[in-house]
Amino acid sequence: MPTETQITTALAGVDDPEIGRPITELNMVETITIGTQGQVAVRILLTIAGCPLRTKIGNDIREAVTAVPGVTGVDIDFGVMTDEQRRDLRVQLCGPEAVSALAQPDSPTKVYCVVSGKGGVGKSSVTVNLAVALARRGLRVGIMDADVHGHSVPAMLGITETPTLVESMMMPPIAFGIRVISIGMFVEGNAPVVWRGPMLHRALQQFVNDVYWGELDILLIDMPPGTGDIAISLAQLLPAAQLLVVTTPQRTAARIAERAGAVAAQTGQRVAGIIENMSWYDTPDGTRHTPFGAGGATAVSRALSGLLDTHCPVLGRIPFDPAVCAAGDDGAPFVHTDPDCAPAKAVGEIAAALAPIVRRPLLVTPPNRVMA
Repeated sequence: MPTETQITTALAGVDDPEIGRPITELNMVETITIGTQGQVAVRILLTIAGCPLRTKIGNDIREAVTAVPGVTGVDIDFGVMTDEQRRDLRVQLCGPEAVSALAQPDSPTKVYCVVSGKGGVGKSSVTVNLAVALARRGLRVGIMDADVHGHSVPAMLGITETPTLVESMMMPPIAFGIRVISIGMFVEGNAPVVWRGPMLHRALQQFVNDVYWGELDILLIDMPPGTGDIAISLAQLLPAAQLLVVTTPQRTAARIAERAGAVAAQTGQRVAGIIENMSWYDTPDGTRHTPFGAGGATAVSRALSGLLDTHCPVLGRIPFDPAVCAAGDDGAPFVHTDPDCAPAKAVGEIAAALAPIVRRPLLVTPPNRVMA
């Protein structure tokens, strides 16, 4: 006959898909009953009544408990946490403080604001594919889509779900192993977001403080182009965040990108590096073309290094490939769909340059696309 201890041990191997921690640790297992014939009955408390991953949780529990010797069957009864239990869960996950752990000076999470001086340089594409490349290296990664008026990250990752709300704590959807939050998850269709400074600041506060990010290694923030209210707000909310400046080789674009990086001189932030996108294009016969010129990243690096009196390196150059656009439109990043293409390899090298900064052993199993 199986024992309650054996069943509890088996359930400890089942994680809540949204939170990523064992259901036993989250106090989701209310009761365990073992019948005389080895039939096991488990009562599980879900965070909300309409939990979108109820079926997955049930399947994972059945698989884990059935593997215990002597178990002849598994019955699962789903209940719902009380308001007090949800409040306790929020405190357990986020602590009693109202300020996010991301904003603490000793936070282990590296935060990078991906910035550009102008639109159209592929900043969001770089953000999404860099996140996937980092996740494929075993890092725990999140994306905050702070480009409120031009949000595109959910579409590029194929996310159609909205966050699950647990006692004012938002559980972000997960795609390709990455936790993602965006204002695009809260608007109908392609409706515009018509907000001014105070509302933008409040939304960013919620993204920082009210989203359950878990124990991230890296948080990438897809910033809007330019140097407006959102750049100032995030510098206040996450003062330790560093900047990744995206530019194209064109000198005009590079000069505008310098302005985005120069925000660091006003906010006290650090520029972690420069990424040049659409650097060249190779035709099938092997001829290399540079339709957008050359030297943009080098010019930005030189200018910002002088302005900030510290070295701002060029982290990498990503070639242009029409398939990149198609992958983004299909909601599947090219780093995932075609990891051997030249742009994916270039992004992988940038991820490799950033990964050693995170003091955590790297895993080798790339996460598949899992959405909450």
